[in-house]
Amino acid sequence: MRLKEIASIIGAEFDAKDIEILAIASLSDANENELSFSMDSKYKDDIQNSSAGAIIVNKYTKEFVPKNSVALVVDSPYWELATISKYFAPPIEENSLEKAIIGEGSNISPKAELANGAIIGKNCTIMAHVYIGTNAVIGDNTVLYPSVTIYRDCVVGNNCIVHANTSIGSDGFGFATNKAGEHRKIYQNGNVVIEDDVELGSAVTIDRAVFASTIIKKGSRLDNQVHIAHNCVVGEYSALAAQVGIAGSSEVGRNMVMGGQSAISGHLHIAPFTTLAGKSAITKSIKQSGLTFAGFPSMEHRIWLKLQAKLARLVK
Repeated sequence: MRLKEIASIIGAEFDAKDIEILAIASLSDANENELSFSMDSKYKDDIQNSSAGAIIVNKYTKEFVPKNSVALVVDSPYWELATISKYFAPPIEENSLEKAIIGEGSNISPKAELANGAIIGKNCTIMAHVYIGTNAVIGDNTVLYPSVTIYRDCVVGNNCIVHANTSIGSDGFGFATNKAGEHRKIYQNGNVVIEDDVELGSAVTIDRAVFASTIIKKGSRLDNQVHIAHNCVVGEYSALAAQVGIAGSSEVGRNMVMGGQSAISGHLHIAPFTTLAGKSAITKSIKQSGLTFAGFPSMEHRIWLKLQAKLARLVK
């Protein structure tokens, strides 16, 4: 889209050079032909260092927009991001693409559905009622059990196992809300990347990114009914037990261990080799590796055990 057209749609004044905008991206990733946004001044450093061609901002943050970017000033940048995200959303399927490519030795159930543009590697097993979307890529020696859904543009690596009813690439829970309490969808235009040697249990749900990718790194193991939100990164060889949840844009280091029904809040960074006990939750970033946490809000496991012992004595 032309930048002038974008400004018109979101109601921003425009008196700059008109350029073509190819995509929407984060402040740190955007280039001169991409659009970004910022909600408030706590991101001023990211705004000032951004290479975006244009940035949607409000009147309080426009002063931080660098000279190489165009400031599109609106009352509510997040709301207008939602408005414009729809225009950059790809079609659900693209029937004009070539038929799916299937690698040598792969066994595809006649009840599976492969969208145009999909690529299946060698020696895969694709069982009944699996759906693989447009431009999705499945690596070699991967097994997809019945009713697995892989949305468009998502990638599953080599030697992976995905159990029944798992969904990879559904939209993240992204909505802007105005002062009247109305919600507007933020279209999730990224994808999901599952690296090699990953096993996903039944009914796992992994949301696609708003921009870029949600990533499950190599060697990880996710139990049944785990939910990974948009733009998360799960480190190598992590093990997540049943009903674990990780909120949007959090990144966990390698060999993260999470007990059943434990959780991590959004926009956090968790050091490698962290362990989280069942039913507990992390609400702040963790910088030191190798620690074990329990409780809500979480604390080091040894402190939590002492606290439980003291509480038990109080009620005697």
